[in-house]
Amino acid sequence: NYAVDFIEAAREIKEKMPLVHISGGVSNVSFSFRGNNPVREAMHSAFLYHAIKAGMDMGIVNPGMIEIYEEIPPALLEKVEDVILNRNGEATEALVDFAETVKGSGKVRVQDNSWREGTVEERLTHSLVRGIVDYIEEDTEEARLKYVRPLKVIEGPLMSGMNVVGDLFGSGKMFLPQVVKSARVMKKAVAYLDPFMEEEKAGGKGSAAGKILMATVKGDVHDIGKNIVGVVLACNNYEIIDMGVMVPAHKILDKAIEEQVDIIGLSGLITPSLDEMVSVAAEMEYRGMDIPLLIGGATTSKAHTAVKVNPAYSGPVVHVLDASKSVAVASNLLSEDNRAAFLADIDKQFAHAVHQQNNKKEIKRYASIGEARRNKPPMDWENFEASTPKFTGVRTYQEFPLELIAEFIDWTPFFQTWQLAGKYPAILQDKIVGKEAQQLFDDAQAMLKQIIEEKWLQAKSVIGIFPAFADERDTVHVLAADSSQKEIKQLHFLRQQIEKSEGRYNHCLSDYIAPKSSAVKDHIGMFAVTAGIGIESHLERFEKDQDDYNSILLKALADRLAEAFAELMHQKVRKEIWAYDTSEKLSNEELIKEKYKGIRPAPGYPACPEHTEKQSIWDILEVEDRIGIKLTESFAMYPASSVSGYYFAHPKSKYFGLGKIKEDQLKDYAERKGMELKVARKWLTPNL
Repeated sequence: NYAVDFIEAAREIKEKMPLVHISGGVSNVSFSFRGNNPVREAMHSAFLYHAIKAGMDMGIVNPGMIEIYEEIPPALLEKVEDVILNRNGEATEALVDFAETVKGSGKVRVQDNSWREGTVEERLTHSLVRGIVDYIEEDTEEARLKYVRPLKVIEGPLMSGMNVVGDLFGSGKMFLPQVVKSARVMKKAVAYLDPFMEEEKAGGKGSAAGKILMATVKGDVHDIGKNIVGVVLACNNYEIIDMGVMVPAHKILDKAIEEQVDIIGLSGLITPSLDEMVSVAAEMEYRGMDIPLLIGGATTSKAHTAVKVNPAYSGPVVHVLDASKSVAVASNLLSEDNRAAFLADIDKQFAHAVHQQNNKKEIKRYASIGEARRNKPPMDWENFEASTPKFTGVRTYQEFPLELIAEFIDWTPFFQTWQLAGKYPAILQDKIVGKEAQQLFDDAQAMLKQIIEEKWLQAKSVIGIFPAFADERDTVHVLAADSSQKEIKQLHFLRQQIEKSEGRYNHCLSDYIAPKSSAVKDHIGMFAVTAGIGIESHLERFEKDQDDYNSILLKALADRLAEAFAELMHQKVRKEIWAYDTSEKLSNEELIKEKYKGIRPAPGYPACPEHTEKQSIWDILEVEDRIGIKLTESFAMYPASSVSGYYFAHPKSKYFGLGKIKEDQLKDYAERKGMELKVARKWLTPNL
């Protein structure tokens, strides 16, 4: 509002002190657009027009950079005055976008389409690098006529342009959101050429650098990371076969053989996916395959790949840290010259990881489960008064307002999804990624507005609060919400077993629920929320339009909304429903930093890593019937943009990591759950 404030101040000063003269540094108004003279001249002239009428006497500005107000093109004038007069909240973004179309110098005002004068090859490269789709069909058609065969357009100018994109990304001069936009341009060009290739029965998409099959393993529904890796590889001339999510091992391998792929890439987010990846590797070994296997996803690691996956398969196995590393890995695996040295280095890294893992086991000492329980944190239950909830039982919220949820979004993980490092909002000013982060954020805001206004997604939640008590074996007994005191379910938790020094304790979530032996009438809460209902039709629309960028953007926003919804509902529980902290007044930043009382841990996360416990939440809250979230066979939630967990209200409750446990607790846990030992071992493998 600075320009408006200056103009209004000038008007008021002239009215009250007419003999005072007023000066202003006009060029400061347009400094952000240095290098774009047409926009700067328009901004100077528009500002002077309004400021002089209000009483401004002198301005500091290059006189060669002032346009005649009446000669400013109407479209440019409108957007400039929207900014100067602060007429709407979208003014900045609108002018920034429009400014790209009117670049020029001095008094020669031309649309910044000088790149359109280049050769068709140069134009295609420019469109690919800049992510411009406006002319892609026109230029692709020109190239098709020039190259005679459509296949040659893909192999020639389009792949040359994508090689430039790949080089820029690899050298850090382009960032992931830009690369995804480039892929959108490439896909549109290929889609345009497809019918022509069908006509001549050329088949295929040209001589790709290699064919890579990618899939999210059985039971897992998360695919944002896989999609991003696929886009990056496609930008580097790899043909990608994406099998989607929840794909069983036999289907992955059958497809790989049928398509004669060069590499198989497995993705997964939840911990059960780690075991599934081992199963896929073992099946590849059983079939006598030798195709390189790439392992990636949030819960994967070099150590797990080295210790668990690599021994199951004699073919090449590589852990891929993120999308930026995928091209180098694929290139080395398929290079006759580099492959041997690359795999030798991987073997050396894996041997080191195994050695480190073995050393960890030797160094760390663990208590028996009995000793760990005796070392539980002290709780003064005799002098503790638990908060009585305002409501017990189950409560459902259908189609919760998205505009309220959006206020609780934590934007930092959104940028991490796009592999832009930094915390929000500081990332928007970052010297390296700030410009791209701002553009991505602007795109996200525009889509978020559309999601809310056009009701693309539905947000639903179900919560429950029930009487409960803990027993001496780390099980929480959940009682009916009525006065019957009937037990309706048991929740089984795990306790830290690593030996602790004096004054430090072996924690378990059951510690935060009063034991039956106390006189405390305690409660436990549960919840499930989703912001993913209705997402499929929009993803299909983007897929049909070859638009990976907006597809990934929508998935990332849906994930953020789900997490924000969980945050909002937890606040509602603390302040209104359980009402154990009605005076809480925290900013969104303080909520993100978890400054509130109580916790909401989720099955599958560090304090309670065993995923099958979600089933108890689903049974108690009737989650699928009430709000439509399903559990897969690996206990992932579908829609993927969903969050579930427990509510603990005890003021001493805190988050912690379980760490590794011993065989005695595994047996105890299996016995408590009525689960076969081998099944319990499968689910707790990462913690053994």
